[in-house]
Amino acid sequence: MLASKELRCARQPVRDRTVIAPALPVATLAANSPFNTVAILPMKTPVSRRRFVSAIATATAAITVPGCRTAQKSDAKRLIIGTGEHRYEVLHDWAQLPDRYSWQTTHNVAVDRDQNLYVIHEGRENLKDHPSIFVFDRKGRFIRAFGNQFQGGGHGLEVRTEGKEQFLWVTGYQQLKNFAKLTLKGEVVWEKRAPMESGIYAKDEDTKPAKRWGRDAFMPTNFAFLPDGGFFLADGYGAHRVHRYDRNGRWVSLFGAPGTGPGQFNLPHGIWLDDRPGRTPSVVVADRANKRLQWFTLEGRHLKTLDGFILPANLDSHKDVLLVPDLSARITLLDKDDKVITHLGEDPEWRAQVLKDGMKLRREEKGEGWVPGRFLHPHDACFDPAGNIFVAEWVNTGRITKLRKVS
Repeated sequence: MLASKELRCARQPVRDRTVIAPALPVATLAANSPFNTVAILPMKTPVSRRRFVSAIATATAAITVPGCRTAQKSDAKRLIIGTGEHRYEVLHDWAQLPDRYSWQTTHNVAVDRDQNLYVIHEGRENLKDHPSIFVFDRKGRFIRAFGNQFQGGGHGLEVRTEGKEQFLWVTGYQQLKNFAKLTLKGEVVWEKRAPMESGIYAKDEDTKPAKRWGRDAFMPTNFAFLPDGGFFLADGYGAHRVHRYDRNGRWVSLFGAPGTGPGQFNLPHGIWLDDRPGRTPSVVVADRANKRLQWFTLEGRHLKTLDGFILPANLDSHKDVLLVPDLSARITLLDKDDKVITHLGEDPEWRAQVLKDGMKLRREEKGEGWVPGRFLHPHDACFDPAGNIFVAEWVNTGRITKLRKVS
């Protein structure tokens, strides 16, 4: 899902006609920080300095594509963020949505083996005939939409391979309070509600769902899949616990409790099986309101805690890199030793703008005040097999960005 001063030159060598953005009255970049390096790469035709500055000054203008709406605004240049071996071209306007649908509050993203992207948004409860899930091909072209039943509460989304088939796993919160397994075309395989056998939920929480919050409410957020076919389910907005299910979808156990100590949670929003090379598989939880990640054994025993985050929302991995979208305007990459590689989009002054006036920017219907190459509220992000990153942001009009890996 920059600042109020000037965009200053990143003073670095220029190769292959790479142009580093000059001073502009739109935002500020910390020129000497590897977290904030932004490069603008020209297209095939030469561009004069005057035309270059003019193009950047109008970079916030929205493009018009006949018959489609784009998730974001366009830039006439290729915008590069990141550092070293982790540099990405920013494509805010990548996904093309037909006019008959509208972008709503985007929540999660997932990629299947054909590199199609699945996007779920919370949707509006009163728009019951509008789908909550969109599917795009690898070039951002719309394929299909489904999932009307998740309107008003669509949240978590993952693609899981089971033998030769793939399935879509979805969580619903708010008034839905459910989780489900679907085919990639949207047919329901099964749907479940609160595991009452856990003994932690209010009476009728599994049979009479209502938009009621609390530690005895069931508000699931995300999944992590186990090697034996079972899975973990994070009840992030409800009981602040993690449930374990077997391969047949039967509840087995839970771990965690509300709190701030080791092994306790304050909004366990994201969860992931950390099976990066050289590691014993463990489960890592994005403990959002505690501003940290926590690792556990597959039996739920606490292993370690990593602080230094703001609002970590979810997780994904590719090779030895762990991806952590942070709801507070940045995306963190961790190396094999869980050391920070970079914070994509990090800029404290821009963050202040994002949080200003009750997070007014996230409610801008036309994205006014949004800055190319900067994020507002990354709610989820995932890798594709090539190491590209897709980002879903918690903004009213929805925002899906592709970060195309260039190094």
